[in-house]
Amino acid sequence: MNRVIVITGASSGIGLAMAKRFYDAGDIVYGVSRHYPTTVYDFKYLLCDLTKEEEIKELVSKIMEESGHVDILINCAGMGISGAIEETPTEQCVKIFESNVKSVFMLTREMIPLLRMGTKPRIINFSSVAGEIVIPFQTFYSMTKAAIEIFSTGLSMELKPEKIQVSTVMPGDTKTGFTAAREKNPSVKDSVYHRRLEKSVRKMEHDEQNGVNPDYVARIVQRLAKRRRMPVVRTVGIGYKILVFLNRILPRRLARWIIYLIYGN
Repeated sequence: MNRVIVITGASSGIGLAMAKRFYDAGDIVYGVSRHYPTTVYDFKYLLCDLTKEEEIKELVSKIMEESGHVDILINCAGMGISGAIEETPTEQCVKIFESNVKSVFMLTREMIPLLRMGTKPRIINFSSVAGEIVIPFQTFYSMTKAAIEIFSTGLSMELKPEKIQVSTVMPGDTKTGFTAAREKNPSVKDSVYHRRLEKSVRKMEHDEQNGVNPDYVARIVQRLAKRRRMPVVRTVGIGYKILVFLNRILPRRLARWIIYLIYGN
C-alpha cells in the first residue's frame, strides 16, 4: 500500500525536494503551503495558511475525504528573521512564532486522528542546528527551532503508547530560497548594532548559499522515514553533528565565545 504523506513548506527548498522524492518513490504526497510551487510538480497540492486554524481544519477535512488517513506528517514550513533583539518589532516576533511554532502545533493536533488510522504512523518535525547553537542577530529563529525540538520530545512521549513515532530533523546550512526570504529588521546607520549586524548577516547568508543541496536533506529524510525505529533527533551532515556535539560538551562560556567571534563580533 502506498503511504499517504503530508509535507508542509512544499512550494520550494527542502519541502519541495522531499515531496518530489517521496512521490517518485510511489507515495501519495500532499504538498502544502500558501503558494503553489513555481516549478513543475506531479504530486497533489493544497493551499493553506498554516497560521489560520480554520484553514488547517479545512485542509485536514479535505485529506480525510480523499485518503481516509495519513501515514507520515512532515512539518517543514518556516520562516526566518534577522536583527537585534532590541530593534525587533513585537509584530515580527509574534509572526515568526506563529509561522514556526504555533502552526506546527495546530496542524499536528488536527492530523493526529488521521495518523492513528495510518500504517506505521510518523511525524517528522524540522528544527535546525540553529536551535541548538544560538546565532546572534537571529535569536528569534533559534528560539522557535529550539521550541520545535522540545515540542517533538513531549509529543513523542505522549504518543508512544499509540506507536506514533516522532522525530526531529536538524539541518545545517542549506542552499535554498530561505536566505532571500528572510525578513530583516531595518538597519539604521547610527544603530549601535549596525556594523556587527551587517557583518553577521553577510556571514550567515554566505554560509547558507554555500550549504548543501536541499535534495541531500530530502534524501536523508526519505531514509529516516523507512527506518523501523526513527531516532529522536537527526542532525544532517557529519560536520554539524560534530558542532552540535562540541556545543554540548564544551563549557558554555567557551562555546558562546566561539560563536560570538564568528557571528557576533
